[in-house]
Amino acid sequence: MKKGLLFIVSGPSGSGKTTLSKKVIQKISDIRFVVSYTTREPRLDERDGVDYKFISDDGFNGLIVDRRLSEWAIVHGHRYGTPVEPIEEAASSGIDLILDIDVQGARNIRAKYSEGVYIFVLPSSLDILRKRLMERKSEGVIEIDTRLEDAKKEIQEIEDYDYIIVNDVLAEALENLAAIILSERCRKERVLRDSRLEFYEKRSDKIK
Repeated sequence: MKKGLLFIVSGPSGSGKTTLSKKVIQKISDIRFVVSYTTREPRLDERDGVDYKFISDDGFNGLIVDRRLSEWAIVHGHRYGTPVEPIEEAASSGIDLILDIDVQGARNIRAKYSEGVYIFVLPSSLDILRKRLMERKSEGVIEIDTRLEDAKKEIQEIEDYDYIIVNDVLAEALENLAAIILSERCRKERVLRDSRLEFYEKRSDKIK
């Protein structure tokens, strides 16, 4: 059975990475969105267990002690963590996963798991990013300024990613994300490693 792939989607707050990650699983089969834990309060349009698993600080501490998180980080003053169970299950089930996490989380995942496809989402300008943060009306002016400063730092890590999606038009960005996932599934190394091609004999000097 083929191994499930990890698609890690990162980007500044307000870049649209969460929206893209959730919409792409409606377009492509055999891929699941991993719901992260967070200690922050839910926004008005967010649902517990769907957007995030909202948890207390004590509860988050328990997840760390029980080693139920594959990674965790402090982002904008709150803790976020990726559950380890879905990643372990995907490795044996062949189901691909998409992780919507910040650059700190992506860095931690990269250090822990040998394989992964890293995708960075960003708008074409900081002015557009500011406008999006203001439109969602979940942060004050000071917090928006803080997030914009954080965005400048996060963008400096873009060289560590495999793909970049400029999310100016949502439909186009979504098509690009879907294309990346489908292309990665068709990589020669993965197809030859995971498939049973009776008419093809692997050459030890070519395929490892």
